[in-house]
Amino acid sequence: MAKASKSSWATRAERIQAGKALREKVGRAVHGAWKPAKRGRDPIAILRKTDIGRVKKLLPIRYQRMRQSAFAFLRGAAAIMAFDLGGTPTTGIRVQACGDAHLMNFGGFATPERNLVFDVNDFDETLPAPWEWDIKRLAASVMVAGRYRGFTAGYCTDAVLATVRTYREKLWEYSSLPPIEIWHARINARDVVDMVSRLAIRQLSEQTAGLVHVHTAGHRLPKMTVMKNSVLKIKDDPPLVFHAPGHEGYISVAHALERYRNSLPDERRALLDRYHFVDEAMKVVGVGSVGTRCAVALGLAEADEPLFLQLKEARASVLEPYAGKSRYANHAQRVVVGQRAMQSASDIFLGWSSTGAPGFDFYVRQLRDMKTSVNIDALEPSDFITYGGFCGWALARAHAKTGDAAMISGYLGKSDNFDRALVAFSRNYSHATESDHDVLARAAGSSKS
Repeated sequence: MAKASKSSWATRAERIQAGKALREKVGRAVHGAWKPAKRGRDPIAILRKTDIGRVKKLLPIRYQRMRQSAFAFLRGAAAIMAFDLGGTPTTGIRVQACGDAHLMNFGGFATPERNLVFDVNDFDETLPAPWEWDIKRLAASVMVAGRYRGFTAGYCTDAVLATVRTYREKLWEYSSLPPIEIWHARINARDVVDMVSRLAIRQLSEQTAGLVHVHTAGHRLPKMTVMKNSVLKIKDDPPLVFHAPGHEGYISVAHALERYRNSLPDERRALLDRYHFVDEAMKVVGVGSVGTRCAVALGLAEADEPLFLQLKEARASVLEPYAGKSRYANHAQRVVVGQRAMQSASDIFLGWSSTGAPGFDFYVRQLRDMKTSVNIDALEPSDFITYGGFCGWALARAHAKTGDAAMISGYLGKSDNFDRALVAFSRNYSHATESDHDVLARAAGSSKS
């Protein structure tokens, strides 16, 4: 988490004024004037660098997914955007940044009390870093997604404005709350579901209206498992789910789970010990994560009550070259600490592990425990605009929880100057993303010829 600055001990009014004074050094309008660097910016080279250490046989899946659209490319290109943001102007105010705050990295999930909340839900790249980087990646993803959907320029602009305006206004609201109230503040996921149109609700009904039942482990048991010689096993679905011998460069899940147990508090170790793990398999997830070592483990308690745990490899954050190295030697611990800091509530089984030599780090969580995300392809323009606002709200809550909301609010002010600047930034960045996506598509085409 970002360390509290001396200014955090000043009054709210003093911190707001200090933030306002930062406009003299970094004018709000300058955030809109972004252009791709003329030197050193080779998108393919940046992506290839992130391939180092990944499972080579899975990399074609990663690039196949990124080629589907400019929006899919953006989702998998966090390293490129980190490069681009590293040279942009910032106020110097840091938060616990998500590092990959695009539209699809927000969603609904269950709290330990089984309440549904909406929040940031991906933390692979989390690191203390400038707050501007997160809101710029979110705003750019709104513009790119809107253009991918074929929405008019006016709708895309309105969606970015709604996202950034909500972020700014919610930060101002949070800045007046006691820290303990910010810590406990939550966004009801049902409110997000209710905002979409009837069409989108019908298309999302399996993921939202039936959420509590659809995404529990018991519901997934028949879909993800098969009986083999009277023993329950995870069902293979190659190339996305498969059993892999240890010598193929994957991991020993059993060994990783032993170390993971030590990262849990005593009472949660006792809960974990109620399950015995009967199978493990590799599972390909996401876009940017494809090629990293990810697995799912099946545990059973009495009466064959299942528990699916996901183990996901944690690598160095793409922000590190520009924001500094993590204080944690284990990158999975970095992810877990960042997630706990930013989210309103986190999975009770969230923890970390490692395999020792050759040095792979893994964070562990339940696999899709009552989790869902909004289907961008199902949203009408008005719903898309509203959804961007919910994402801006969630990001504001996370930044208020881990940074100085009053200083950031003082800088942002009550006008839409910053909002308009990010529209310009997002428009510029969407053009660069579409160009980068074309470069990848051409590279893939030439490699086949």
